[in-house]
Amino acid sequence: MARKRKLGKARDVRKAMLRGMVTHFLEKGKMKTTYKRAKEVSKEAEKIITIGKVNSLAAKRRVFSYVTKEDVTKKLFDEISPKYKETKGGYTSIVKLGPRRGDAAEMAILSLV
Repeated sequence: MARKRKLGKARDVRKAMLRGMVTHFLEKGKMKTTYKRAKEVSKEAEKIITIGKVNSLAAKRRVFSYVTKEDVTKKLFDEISPKYKETKGGYTSIVKLGPRRGDAAEMAILSLV
């Protein structure tokens, strides 16, 4: 079983934060965040994109249960997932930027490939 990072948050808060971050990431296609959060968002976003490749009612319901905006779900099924139809994974890339000025947290840019 894969170990999940706690990110200094309680379970329900962490889950809500990741849902919001994945929704924002799929909406924009790119985001700047800490490296550890980027790794968790990447993991969840890849799962959602893989579900979106099926394009069935059951898949749409599963994505709706995780993604918080309807228009992002529509974009996922219409634009994002068809682009990766032949790809078996690796839809995202993480580029490290260096430490943040205030607290020296390692920053990264997460983007769709």
